[in-house]
Amino acid sequence: MPAYATNMRLKFPILALILEIITIILYAVFVTYDDGKGHGHEHNTNHTAKPMELYPMFQDVHVMIFIGFGFLMTFLKKYGFSSVGINLLLAAFGLQWGLLMQGVWHMDHGKIKVDVFKMINADFSTATVLISFGAVLGKTSPVQLLIMTILEITIFSINEHLVANTLGASDVGASMIIHAFGAYFGLAVARVLYRPGLRNGHENDGSVYHSDMFAMIGTVFLWMFWPSFNSAIAESGPEQLTAVINTYLSLAACVLSAYAISSLVEHKGKLDMVHIQNATLAGGVAVGTCADMNIQPFGAMLIGVVAGIISTLGFKYLTPVLASNLGIQDTCGVHNLHGMPGILGGLAGIVAVALGKKDGGFATMQAAALASSLGFALIGGAITGLIMKLPVWGQPPDQNCFDDSIYWEVPEADEESDGSLAPADHSKNKTEA
Repeated sequence: MPAYATNMRLKFPILALILEIITIILYAVFVTYDDGKGHGHEHNTNHTAKPMELYPMFQDVHVMIFIGFGFLMTFLKKYGFSSVGINLLLAAFGLQWGLLMQGVWHMDHGKIKVDVFKMINADFSTATVLISFGAVLGKTSPVQLLIMTILEITIFSINEHLVANTLGASDVGASMIIHAFGAYFGLAVARVLYRPGLRNGHENDGSVYHSDMFAMIGTVFLWMFWPSFNSAIAESGPEQLTAVINTYLSLAACVLSAYAISSLVEHKGKLDMVHIQNATLAGGVAVGTCADMNIQPFGAMLIGVVAGIISTLGFKYLTPVLASNLGIQDTCGVHNLHGMPGILGGLAGIVAVALGKKDGGFATMQAAALASSLGFALIGGAITGLIMKLPVWGQPPDQNCFDDSIYWEVPEADEESDGSLAPADHSKNKTEA
């Protein structure tokens, strides 16, 4: 078989249908509706009394997963179909698989009882895959990405159970178990799938005016709904409100620092759209671990300011170093938006718990949770990358990377006029490598 067998006529339909059939069979055996008669197996039993209490927050998280993440990755000038379309594919399968993988740890008489709380957690597990997707965006096939989804969510569920149940660590907004995990899992996969032929960049690995505008849609949706993401599984009542307020203020402060640093480091003080699309969200990531803790509003704002600074500087200076020196070609810069701010969130959580901002918390357990998330991510990502590297999955050759036409029917008119809507081609490459 050739190294690049990109024809998906059989392999993709067969894999997708087999995965769905297996999932349906597993649901038939293990999954049922929640009857409201839980036996204390949930992380948060406060939500079992009112079945639809969490539905508004579930909607917010759902919008983040399908619109926020999907459109955030549409910055590539010839990869919009894949960014939004494959995002939908992975999220739709991921939430089904995530509900199973997380539910297996909380079975009630041999059954996984589905409620809105479990649906939110299933969306959370899917978020890890979409973060990792950003690291390998444009360089992988849909078949490879389905394989990544199965393996990553399985590994994520093990780490999540270890952190939340065994270690008893607090990570309500999932800075560690989702953002840091998803970022470093994706970076490990990207390292294993390193392409020497792309070390000097690719003509399609960049944006045009209208593709950056589409990406800003994702940014704004994520920014608006992030307080729901960080507070959805918090204890109902004051702690949930605290998580909303802390996230709200951290995001706002982050915008100011991201804009300021972008202007400071760019030519003639101009703003860089790459920074605005991504670094403005870092405050939501970084405040996640201690979102429901009594860190005071100024503490949340301080975390947001620091997150905006390190994220923007990461895009400007660190991403090129990772690509050139370590062979990590991070297409979307997930290290800067999710990786470093996720670690910052984990460290902030350790400090907050050590200062007594969380009742019953232990700083050592917080540190162990951060180490566990990074360890599972790096080792699991490397193993997953090796499996994804098998030629049978049909990854695109270097010359066809970052191009929808290899896996999608693309209207000819769009190909012919590509760039015509862009008075200035921002060929700024996310990796700048």
